[in-house]
Amino acid sequence: MSDENRMKNLVVRRAQIADAPRVAELSAVLGYPVTREIMEQRLERVLGLVTHAVFVAETPSNEVVGWTHAAEQEILEAGCLCEIRGLVVAEGQRGQGVGRHLIESVERWARARGVGEVLVRSNVVRIESHPFYERLSYQRIKTQHAYRKHLGSQDRS
Repeated sequence: MSDENRMKNLVVRRAQIADAPRVAELSAVLGYPVTREIMEQRLERVLGLVTHAVFVAETPSNEVVGWTHAAEQEILEAGCLCEIRGLVVAEGQRGQGVGRHLIESVERWARARGVGEVLVRSNVVRIESHPFYERLSYQRIKTQHAYRKHLGSQDRS
């Protein structure tokens, strides 16, 4: 089957709790390893938020080969926008349109919510993803540093 035919049979749908094991596996590909149990907890919280959407790309054989997480945000200095919080495609599936289909699902979701802008951040070390976003008409707007501070045992997984 050609890549084009395979993508015609690809289904992008809203994630479910049952997707947690595969979402966790793919999260590790991004460099964020997490157990199935923790991912179940995270998905349960996120799927309950109307301002968030998680989509998975599934092959006809029911294999999840990618996922994306997006959130509508109201930001004082920027207004209301949708931010893609995560996007990953399984290594053997890259370059075949899976990521594009996931991004298109986020864009449709954002438009349906009346949100007119989608923002995505891409780590500078993920150089293969930068041309991908540019091919989808995303424009680089800035480079920045990211900081994190752990607050101890009160963190939720």
